[in-house]
Amino acid sequence: MFVISVAAELAGMHPQTLRQYDRLGLVSPTRTAGRSRRYSMRDVVQLREIQQLSAEGVSLEGIRRVLGLEDEVSALKKRVRELEEALADEMLARPGRRVFAAGSAGDIVTIKAGTRVRRENSVVVWRPLERG
Repeated sequence: MFVISVAAELAGMHPQTLRQYDRLGLVSPTRTAGRSRRYSMRDVVQLREIQQLSAEGVSLEGIRRVLGLEDEVSALKKRVRELEEALADEMLARPGRRVFAAGSAGDIVTIKAGTRVRRENSVVVWRPLERG
């Protein structure tokens, strides 16, 4: 976590610009108990992106829209991953889609039909006699 002066230097901006972006809701740093701003590395990366978009002529409202869409895309990608995992679990749970086999430790494992349990390739050829 960075104080505002360090975050501003890392982002190549003036600290007052960071305060303005916070007021506008473009970047929302965490706050300490004393209400001072603390910027994460993610915030600094976002500030650099804002600076780049601004240099390309995008208005602050346009930047807000771009950042909102990026957040939406991230949330949707996360949801797709969750749904893909749930679908894979559902496919395994359907009768005829799963097979029970003995695992390498002798336990029972569920695997997809048509696949094999991975076995260890190492074989113990000689082991010293344990004296007890």
